[in-house]
Amino acid sequence: MSVGIPIKVLHDAEGHVVTLETVSGEVFRGKLVEAEDNMNVHMCDLIMTSRDGRTSNLQQVYIRGSKIRFLILPDMLKNSPMLKRPQGAKGLGTGRGKNAMLRAGVKGYDRPILLRT
Repeated sequence: MSVGIPIKVLHDAEGHVVTLETVSGEVFRGKLVEAEDNMNVHMCDLIMTSRDGRTSNLQQVYIRGSKIRFLILPDMLKNSPMLKRPQGAKGLGTGRGKNAMLRAGVKGYDRPILLRT
């Protein structure tokens, strides 16, 4: 089973500063050292903000992927190659209408059909 695009972009964020919120409401902001395919993350040199607003400096933390509510990744990842559409993907399919005409045996399917009234 292959990993999806969001996980690939998460791997691209390794080495950059990210913000992470857990399901319990704590917010962690620091350098993403490693991200696993199941979204377990290892971060270092971070600031943790608890639910009541207190902040703590932590040297490193490891957070289980199922306990992550969301991640904020750097804006520079908008240009990640994983987010680009493949060049050959647009306009290559026959489309629903053209395929139906091919099955029905309509001649001249590659030309526009003109309706005369």
